[in-house]
Amino acid sequence: MFTSIKDFAAEWTNEAEMTQKIMNALTDESLGQAITDKHRTLGGLAWHLVESVHYMTSLGLAFDAPDNSDAVKKSAAALAGQYERVSRAILQAVETQWTDVKLLETQTIAGQEWNNGGSLRFTLMHQAHHRGQMTVLMRQAGLKLPDLYGPTYDSWVEQGMEPLA
Repeated sequence: MFTSIKDFAAEWTNEAEMTQKIMNALTDESLGQAITDKHRTLGGLAWHLVESVHYMTSLGLAFDAPDNSDAVKKSAAALAGQYERVSRAILQAVETQWTDVKLLETQTIAGQEWNNGGSLRFTLMHQAHHRGQMTVLMRQAGLKLPDLYGPTYDSWVEQGMEPLA
């Protein structure tokens, strides 16, 4: 749970930058990659991250929704651009519309009481959860993974180092 707008802003900025790296590494050809036909595709996960940020408007934050057009959903560059826009928009909305006191207020979500700071934490962790799923699909699609919390296997090899397996 976040109890400070400043703390949320710092953590959201870092996490959104990592998600942006993932989005920027996608290609139009990779968007259809899936584990099975019963699971989301890589493009479906990317779109889910774009659209899910806007769910925070149900808690009283106001910012523009992403472009929901098919053209966006079929373009890696458009998905990356939409993610960049909504990730900045939620940060600006939190910084300008909420206060530290507002983070402690509770709201009922799916029959449970959540404070706003907890909802922000969930939103941030939701991004990390799906980012992890995306890296698996990216690897299957033959894409180079960006370094996130540390170097990837490929980064180690490129640097002439023995990867930790």
